[in-house]
This record gives sequence, C-alpha cells and structure tokens, in this order.
Amino acid sequence: MKIYSWNVNGIRAVIKKNLLQPFLDAHQPDILCLQETKAQRDQVEVELPGYSEHWNSAIKKGYSGTAIFSKTEPLNVINGFPDEITERYEFADELQRDASSEGRVIAAEFEKFFVVTVYTPNAKEDLSRLALRHQHWDPAFLAYCKYLEQKKPVIFCGDLNVAHTELDLANPKPNRGKKGFTNEEREGFQNFVDAGFIDTLRLFKQGNGHYSWWSHYANSRERNVGWRIDYVLVSPALKDEVKSADIHADVFGSDHCPVSITLKT
Repeated sequence: MKIYSWNVNGIRAVIKKNLLQPFLDAHQPDILCLQETKAQRDQVEVELPGYSEHWNSAIKKGYSGTAIFSKTEPLNVINGFPDEITERYEFADELQRDASSEGRVIAAEFEKFFVVTVYTPNAKEDLSRLALRHQHWDPAFLAYCKYLEQKKPVIFCGDLNVAHTELDLANPKPNRGKKGFTNEEREGFQNFVDAGFIDTLRLFKQGNGHYSWWSHYANSRERNVGWRIDYVLVSPALKDEVKSADIHADVFGSDHCPVSITLKT
C-alpha cells in the first residue's frame, strides 16, 4: 500500500497545469493526502475515478485546506479536532483568527490504522504565529494523534512547517531562530518523536540533501537548496510494516514535492 502526502499550494493551479492526473497515473497512490488545497470542492473541476474524496476546506475561500483521496473507502472520516481538544488548546491567535476553522486537519479511519493529514500553521516571517503554534497547535495535534492511537495505530503526514534538525535544511546556521527553524517549532516536532512516533524517512535515509520544499528564488530547487518540512510519521506498532519511504523531488506543480511511504501489506 502506497501512502502519499503533497502540499499542492493550490490544487486548482496544479490541475490547470495538467499535472495532477499524470502524477496519479505514474505513482498510483492508494491513499493521497493533500495540504494547502486553497479550494472548496465545488471550485475544483476534476474527476478522480477509483478514488473516494474527502475534503476539509477552510471557511476563508482560497486559503489553507486539506483533503484525502483513497482507493479504499474509509470506515470513518473526521474533519478537524474533536471539540474537547479545540476547547482545551484555545486556537484563537493574536489576530483573533480561529485556526480550528482553517481546514488544517482531516483523519480517515481504515481497518488497521488511521491516516491523518495536517497543514501546520506557519509561524510567519515576524513569528507572529509562533505562540499559537508552540503553545496551542502542536500540543493539540499531538494530543489528537495519541487520542486516535488508543483505538488503532496512526499514520500522520503533511506539511509540518518545520525542519527538525540541521540535516533537514541546506543552510541551518543563517536560518536558526527564523520561521521553520526556531527552537519552539523544533521542540514541537521532537515531542512527536518523544511520544513514540517514527519519522519514516530516517528509517531509510540519513544525512542532508533530502528536501521537500524549495524557495522560488535563486534557482533553489535546481540547486537543491531546500528544506525538509513534509513528513510521514507512524506509530511504533507500524514500524516494521514500513517497506520504504521516499521524497519525490521529480514531481513538479508546487513549491513542495510529494513524500510517501509504502507499507508491506
């Protein structure tokens, strides 16, 4: 079984460029998780034969949003967090925007596991959303994944908007303390690891050079001057089921590329 995650940075643009269907034809994901769809379903002109579609769009049109496409119909689909988690972690940020209404999380339950995809809030250049993320979002998302894990193992994937270690970005020193590489964001990721979740790529690939996002400036993608901010993590119970984990830098259409895992069954 192949599970893919891709921040498409606007699904309508990817479709308009005729890049979504060729990607599906070439890679044949069994489950495809998307982030930053920036669309309501009725704004998207696409047919996906063979896939069930599940969307969690932001209330604000043209912003954020997640989706899961699956060849197997999920047993259950959950948009957003349960009310108890939303209330406990108080998502309204300093601009009084409610991050829980931004379509950032969708979970699909299958026979043997949950698949959760997430589009983590960006801390912003001025770090104005760092407190929201560090004190509210990251703890809430971890609590949610652990809550689901009580029922069955969890696979969570998406744009986590953080480079975990210095090996996860091409230029760590000048970016230390900036968005995506602050101590707070890195601590949030480490808390997932400390809770037992496994960064699947690191089961198979070590060192740097493995990036999933590149700036549009200075030919960054061509020179592979990038960041690894897109991940697939799994519960410990699924570790031995992960056959491979990959980054698909040859897939274009977004400033991110897809990342994936293949399960043995």
